[in-house]
Amino acid sequence: MTEASTRSLAALRQSLALAGLARELAPVERVSFGSSSLDEPLGGGIARAALHEVYASAGADLPAATGFAAALALRAAGSRPVLWVRQDFLDAEAGRLHPPGLAELGLDPAQIVLVRVRDGEGALRAGAEAARCAALGATLIEPWGAPRQFDLTASRRLALAAETSGVLTLLLRVATEPQPSAASTRWQVRALPSQAREAQAPGDPAFGLRLLRHRGGLGEREWRVEWNRDERCFRDRIGSEGGSKNGAGDAAPLSRPLVSLSGERTPSPAGLRRAG
Repeated sequence: MTEASTRSLAALRQSLALAGLARELAPVERVSFGSSSLDEPLGGGIARAALHEVYASAGADLPAATGFAAALALRAAGSRPVLWVRQDFLDAEAGRLHPPGLAELGLDPAQIVLVRVRDGEGALRAGAEAARCAALGATLIEPWGAPRQFDLTASRRLALAAETSGVLTLLLRVATEPQPSAASTRWQVRALPSQAREAQAPGDPAFGLRLLRHRGGLGEREWRVEWNRDERCFRDRIGSEGGSKNGAGDAAPLSRPLVSLSGERTPSPAGLRRAG
């Protein structure tokens, strides 16, 4: 190798090193929850250009986990489209996505591009393509169970695609236990009783959140929050101390949990845009 080639190679390596350092030092754009008890320990919210996992605490908590993921996607997307990849088997087990339920969360059903797939492989393929599309506001991937294709390597591909495009990518896990992945955060969600309003009218959807994993080093912790559809934000649960696990308790709850997202078992609903 000539002296000139050696100098060129050294300069190229230095440029690549500086580019990598610049990426590391660049401010991380975050999607805030709108709740100070959540945002402050998380440094302002969750990273936008990243993969995040959401698990239902139990089978009955699937609507709550779905509602939580949809609300996060809404906060990230603004007016841009949200691409939702959903495995067909979920229709039989949990019901189809229900446009009035989405509207109750404050999400315009016409903003959703619904991609229905037959199996986990299809969900992974479509989700990866969506995560690379910078025109989207968010991508939500919902497979059933633990498809063998969803391994650590696959999660790394999703995380890299989200990092490159800047699109918030949410992996909603159903009927499976947490497994090793490249997700930036991992959340476990359960439904809480809704706070009663006047005349015992149902209140805002309420969630019990547990942060299971945080790549920034934040330890496991819990919150109790509600979703305000009018302001499109989470807020600390009224009657609990800082929205935390050790709060003073919930005031005047209804006698049963209020699920956060409706499902239906009728033919494909109107209002959702379908692709694939």
